[in-house]
Amino acid sequence: MGLPMFAESPSLKVYLAKRAVRSFLLVLGIISVGFVLINLAPGDPIEYVLGHHGFYTPEFIAEMRARFGLDRPIHERFLRYLLNVLTGNLGYSYVYGLPVMEVILDRVPPTILLMGSQLALVILIGVPLGVLAARRPYSMLDGAISAVSLIGVSTPVFWLGLILIQLFSVTLGLFPAQGMFSLRATGLFERFIDVMYHLFLPALTLVLINLGLITRVTRASMLEALRSEYIVAARAKGLRERTILLKHALRNSLLPIITIVGMQIGWMLSGAVLVETLFAWPGMGRLLFTSIEARDYPVIMGIFLLIAISVVVSNFIVDVLYGYLDPRIRRRG
Repeated sequence: MGLPMFAESPSLKVYLAKRAVRSFLLVLGIISVGFVLINLAPGDPIEYVLGHHGFYTPEFIAEMRARFGLDRPIHERFLRYLLNVLTGNLGYSYVYGLPVMEVILDRVPPTILLMGSQLALVILIGVPLGVLAARRPYSMLDGAISAVSLIGVSTPVFWLGLILIQLFSVTLGLFPAQGMFSLRATGLFERFIDVMYHLFLPALTLVLINLGLITRVTRASMLEALRSEYIVAARAKGLRERTILLKHALRNSLLPIITIVGMQIGWMLSGAVLVETLFAWPGMGRLLFTSIEARDYPVIMGIFLLIAISVVVSNFIVDVLYGYLDPRIRRRG
């Protein structure tokens, strides 16, 4: 049955409506909790904007607090912020003096480049490794893949990044340690190659960390599928092992893999705070880190809002795919 006919199913419409309402309420809850926690955190943003208060009169400091709306009670600030968000206004950055949306959108392309490239490599490498491990369970190949996956999952990302910098940048001098590009690069092709050189180490760090999870999930899901009765029937029919693995077992093992990929996509715009900070990558993660240091509340709330929406939307898409791939899920609603 094709997707258009499937989309007309009443049960699917009810399923999608429930998921849409839950997603909206979830985003609203995340905004509320995030706003309260950020504004109750210790530290005064005016102190970071103006520096030491000794250089300014109390009247001037009070005027600055009134300009940024920090003199109002927290519930009034929240209602005002919520109304502004609904109209697409995220406010102005305390530090940059620019609209929050402009500050954030300037950091989105580097983060998508870093997170998208590592996610593509993780899928292209991790899924085949999981299939190979499940094809010969408890063999030397399976043990080696499982050991490498476990090491990747258990390794601290900051430590791994430092080791890669020491090896590839300091010792071998093959790749730059920080930044996204160098000012010496001229021309479109030369700049592209230069960005790829700068991208290698942060992307490799994330790939080594995230590869183990999708490999182990693929292996476990494939092992469960290969023990099913329909696989026994397929082998009894004399089908080739490759057809059984890819066309039957892997297709029926997609739900857990889709879940992991959906989680990765949802957190893509958040960036990798430690990796982007370590490699001075000008993305969302580094912007979040510097904004927290400077108590730049509008930028922090804007990033949290963007992360919340991306995570909720990705989970909603995963729920839709679940309902499409498995009718039992949409019947449970």
